[in-house]
Amino acid sequence: MSSLIGKSFNPVMNRRSVIAGVAGLGACSIISGCSDGGSAADGGSDSAGFKIGSMGPLTGPAASYGTSVTGGAELGCKDFSTDELPLVFKAEDDVADGEKAVNAFNSLADWGMQVLVGPTTTGCSLAVAQEAENAHLFMLTPSATAPDVTDGKTVVFRACYSDPAIGVHSAEWLAQNFPNEKIATFHNAGDTYSAGVHDAFLEKAEELKLDIVDKETFKDDSATSFTNQLTKAKNAGATLIYAPIYYTPASVMLTNASEMGYDVKVMGCDGMDGILGVEGFDAALAEGLYLMTPFSADDPENADFVAAYKEAYGEVPDQFAADAYDSVHAVALALAEIGLGADADPAEVADALPEAMTKITVEGLTGTLTWNDKGEVEKETTVYVIKDGKYVLA
Repeated sequence: MSSLIGKSFNPVMNRRSVIAGVAGLGACSIISGCSDGGSAADGGSDSAGFKIGSMGPLTGPAASYGTSVTGGAELGCKDFSTDELPLVFKAEDDVADGEKAVNAFNSLADWGMQVLVGPTTTGCSLAVAQEAENAHLFMLTPSATAPDVTDGKTVVFRACYSDPAIGVHSAEWLAQNFPNEKIATFHNAGDTYSAGVHDAFLEKAEELKLDIVDKETFKDDSATSFTNQLTKAKNAGATLIYAPIYYTPASVMLTNASEMGYDVKVMGCDGMDGILGVEGFDAALAEGLYLMTPFSADDPENADFVAAYKEAYGEVPDQFAADAYDSVHAVALALAEIGLGADADPAEVADALPEAMTKITVEGLTGTLTWNDKGEVEKETTVYVIKDGKYVLA
């Protein structure tokens, strides 16, 4: 593997040139190990090296998201670690709770964290982003989409699209590919992600003159059945449902639609990635589902990463793991850009990394990534459709 620090290093690194070595790592302990103090990319959380921390819900109902992010980040630290700049990794369980996330941030800061790749969820990221700003410690969230996470911050960046961007791109894609559908929207009114995407989608859909015939809402405590909402959508003549919701309620919605004989197209976003693995869900009901997500484990270009992740954790990676891997990739390139070593003070890193991030290009698992000076990423928009249980470009 080429050095990330050498003067001749090209800051545009092909992802496939560095993943090949990961598959031989053997089983890693991120999922079980993080709950009892974390793990490190080079053999122990107290090892010498540049310290990258992460956090997410590693236990509880949202654990699949947190384990994906921390697993992807850990693989990234192993993959992009070099003799010149060894990357040490440690993760904490925040249980998707803002107060616990702040405690996790403080714990990682006490450990000596120099960069935070996290948190995973939007709520925790909103809490931790202000802590990172106050502490002047660079934070790159792989997966928190709310605009307020980065808004007004100098040291907080993201590697995923914001809620408004997802909504806008979804409306544009539908206008181009399904301009004549009658559309119903489903969103979780109590969830920042779902509501943010939905509101931006509606605004852009009206501008593009998409035919919105029904708008349905729900909250977490009513996500056990969508029969009422589906009945209203069907009676309104909806031929397509746009649902920026997570995969668990989406699996219920698709099951209910099948039970009532409602044959309707459905489009979701990145939060729905993982629906094929929902326990007790008939994955055949997701056939024909459209997803706006930046990563597909079925893409041959991602085969090396998928194999490495499966060998390390026994699971197929989703876009959350891929975004986290790309985030570590970006940090490694930005550190190369500014030439800081493993002993750099976290404040020194936070001084230099924001500008360096605007100068790099990551050829990543989730596309070609660049950043502006507001901390927002730019990368391609991709939509997949599930066919024969696989993600196929739509």
